[in-house]
Formats: sequence, structure tokens, C-alpha cells
Amino acid sequence: MRKEINIFSNIKFSYSFIDEAQYIKNSNSLLSKNVKQINASIRFALTGTPIENSLSELWSIFDYCLPGYLLSHYKFQKIFEKPIINKNDQEKLTIFRDKIKPFILRRLKKDVINELPEKKIYIYFNWNDWWTQKKIYMSYVKTAKKELMKEFEEFGLEKTKIKILSILTKLRQICCDPSVFISNYNGGSGKIERLKNIIEENIKENKILIFSQFTTVLKNIYQKLQNNKIRALYLDGQTKIIERKNIINKFMSDDDYKIFLLSLKAGGVGLNLTKANIVIHFDPWWNPATENQATDRAHRIGQNKTVEVIRLIAKGTIEERIIDIHEKK
Repeated sequence: MRKEINIFSNIKFSYSFIDEAQYIKNSNSLLSKNVKQINASIRFALTGTPIENSLSELWSIFDYCLPGYLLSHYKFQKIFEKPIINKNDQEKLTIFRDKIKPFILRRLKKDVINELPEKKIYIYFNWNDWWTQKKIYMSYVKTAKKELMKEFEEFGLEKTKIKILSILTKLRQICCDPSVFISNYNGGSGKIERLKNIIEENIKENKILIFSQFTTVLKNIYQKLQNNKIRALYLDGQTKIIERKNIINKFMSDDDYKIFLLSLKAGGVGLNLTKANIVIHFDPWWNPATENQATDRAHRIGQNKTVEVIRLIAKGTIEERIIDIHEKK
């Protein structure tokens, strides 16, 4: 699309369909701007996650389908988004819902697929047996609080936000595997040990997908599986398209490969991996819809087994707070 937009923008289409429309949720991104240059009389957008974090994401999708219908972005934020989000304005929310309702067709899998097998979700809270890992986490929390207070006093909240995001990311990394955060760390990871146990218990009769936000963590897991003579496949955003197809075909057709490690962003959409019937989310992402889409790589048309979804959560940490956010969303 980015390379050929000059060709497409000069063609008059009757219809335009875009799949995975959440990729244009950022109205300022180059992809979003390019897609909106397509000249079509009627436009359709297909997505499982029209809103992940803000109402502006839905505005951007509407800006593709019906340019101007939800006003300019500035006016949309002023009239709808800020009153609804910041002030919980129920009147504005009702007006907004009524305005978009005629143009949205929502279908759940249970509405259109009668024979899809059951999906079971398990949450493992794992932590207490790994005191070294917990000690590192608590120590970093203490240090980070001091750093944040100092920066907040000097620069205020706006200029401290990037620092906050950086700290949250590091805390999440410590929960997964401290070795990606600390050089020469050899104290082990409670999560990886729990993962190894789950794999050993299930690998004979099942194929397993393992998702993580952190490619460094996935690569460490991959290496540990190799060291234990367990064959696994790996895919992230750096995997080339041709290689990507070969890896997917190998997982779907070769029973010697029971484990597939995927980054949440690169492997969470657009793939059919119904040979897998166990999905493990090694670390939680802020938005549950993103995790659900990743789970649906296995729980979809063509699946004939019950799908087990396992989420590994470090108790008493930022990960447990993320689960609380999931419940609110």
C-alpha cells in the first residue's frame, strides 16, 4: 500500500474493503493517511478491535468509511471524547452511540459459528518460589519511585510520562525474565520454569502457541527449549514474508514441531493456526482485545479441539494491575 498508493489513488473504485482496520486507528500514521487516499464510492472496514485504548481510534476508522461524519478530529474530541472519557457524560455517550449505530454491524463468533469448540481460560499466578526475582522487582520499584518523584518535582507530569512508561516496561520485563534487564543475571525465572512444566505436561498430545510482547524474552525461551532438545518455531516482526509462510506451513503440517513462539504484534493477527489447541500468554498486554485476537489464531473456523488459554501472571506485581485494567475494559 505504501509503495503503490500513487497508483491506487488515481483509480476510481466502486467499493473499497480493508481488513484488520485497527491498523489505521492512528489517524496521523502514514498507513492511515495512505489508505484514506483510496477513491471509492462505498467503503467497508473489518476489524475485531475497533477500539483498543481511545475513542479517537474509532473516529479514525469512521474517517476512512465516512469522512467528516464524526466531524474533524479536534471537534470530535471536544464534543464527544473528552466529555465521555473525562466526565463520564452519559448523555453525550448516548448521542454518540445513536450516531454510529446505523453504520456498525457487530457479529460475535457464537452468532455465526455454531460448531466452534469450547474455549477454556486459566490464569496462573506465579511468583512466591522465586525469591531472587521478587527481590529484584521490589528493589527496582523502590528505586523507580525515587527517580519518578525527583523528575515529577523538577519537570511536572507531562514531561514525566515517558519515564513512567519506561519504568512500567522494565517492571514487566523483570516479571518475565530478569536476564533481559540485568546483565549476567543467573537467578532464573519463575515464569519460564512454570512454562517448562506446562510444556512437559502437554507436549505429547497437543500443539502450543506462546505469545509475548518481548522478543528478547521469546528468544530466551526458544534457546532454553533448544537446550532441552525441544523443537520450536519462532516468528516476530523481523521475520521475512517468505520465511513467515514456510514457518507457518511447517507448524501446521509437521508434527515434530509442537511449539510456536510468536510476538504478540506480529503473530496476533492474520494467521490461521488451528493445529494448536493450547495458547499461552506469557505476559499480559494492556488491552484484552489484543490478547483475544491472538487467541483466535487457534480458536477459529477449522478448530476441532477444545482450546485452552493459559495466562501467566506474577502475583502482586504490575501484571496483576494489568489484569484489573482488563476487567474494567
